[in-house]
Amino acid sequence: MIAELALRFVGNLAALWLASEIFDEMTYGDSFWVLVAAAVVFTIVNWIVKPIVAILSIPLIILTLGVAYFFVNVLMLLLTDWVVPDFEAGGFWTLVGATIIIWLVNVVIAAFFRDVGGSRVQPQDQRFY
Repeated sequence: MIAELALRFVGNLAALWLASEIFDEMTYGDSFWVLVAAAVVFTIVNWIVKPIVAILSIPLIILTLGVAYFFVNVLMLLLTDWVVPDFEAGGFWTLVGATIIIWLVNVVIAAFFRDVGGSRVQPQDQRFY
């Protein structure tokens, strides 16, 4: 569990940095420690708060065919902006774009570590006894 949280933190750190490089409105005051604090908060918010908000949003997520779940992710980034003083996530469209960038970076990192870690089960490795 700690290793998974550490991996999520590293992924979020890289993703927040990349999003801040792409979007001018997303800033962290050019302080590495503010970026680290934002990544820590973002990781904790996604680990603890996001599941609760997602469960409470199930009717809306179903009604919007999943689109509302995207905005749950936007809300987690906005919450990080609110908690970390010198971290600014920007306006609505910056939040939307940054959420997409953060998702893409985390998908790539997760796929890389899944392939490197060898946790994928190959069809020939499956045995039924």
